[in-house]
Amino acid sequence: PITKADLFALGLTGGTDSAARRQALLKALELGVYDHIAGDGREYVIIDTAGMRRKGRINEPAEHYSVSRSLNAIDRCDVAVLVIDASAGIIEMDKKIAGYAHEAGKGLLIVVNKWDLPEKETNTMAKFEEDIKEELAFASYALTLFVSAKTGQRCSKILPLVDFISEQHSRRLTTAQLNEVLREAIALNPPPTDKGRRLKVLYATQVGVKPPKIVIFLNNPEIMHFSYARYLENKIREAFGFAGTPISLLWRKREQEEQ
Repeated sequence: PITKADLFALGLTGGTDSAARRQALLKALELGVYDHIAGDGREYVIIDTAGMRRKGRINEPAEHYSVSRSLNAIDRCDVAVLVIDASAGIIEMDKKIAGYAHEAGKGLLIVVNKWDLPEKETNTMAKFEEDIKEELAFASYALTLFVSAKTGQRCSKILPLVDFISEQHSRRLTTAQLNEVLREAIALNPPPTDKGRRLKVLYATQVGVKPPKIVIFLNNPEIMHFSYARYLENKIREAFGFAGTPISLLWRKREQEEQ
């Protein structure tokens, strides 16, 4: 039987006039909108987000409802699948959707559909991936998959990747694991000083999942610089992965824990 822990929501989202390509993708996966399927011990809840158009075109109640429904679907899911049209590139609404999923702490898989259409050169895929990383720099952890719903190319890889991201999204580390990585990171690159005050990174513990939430205790959180915070996050990702999911680092003064 499928347990509650095996159940997670998958949101399928897309940008301008995306309903047709999302429906084609669902068809290629042999899934139906608002369908439940079981496979490999998991049940997938497929949430169709009804499409989202450019802000300037949202001028009717139906469109407002569509956007609201899309955002609600992202709120309800654990892993959002953002469908990008390869022939159109990354549009503004794609960035807005990815940003909403990021802020909501959701796992994120970027599916570039219609990959059968562009003319290919040696570095076509790598260049497109670079464009995604640049345009969606805030979600650099997201995984990317190039597919064609029309031909079925790589569509079979979507659900396994969703499984993987879901596992990363709900991954829990021990305090010992975290602090070993922190000690190594600090030894390689000690915390900087600020006006003669030295930042001390004391210890860390994970306090939540979906997304992973890690509290790091410091002597003075006010002098934690964003560049060193990014360095610590990168070291945690290098050690443990967390591919496809944001992680939340919370900075706390040690006395707060003792109180």
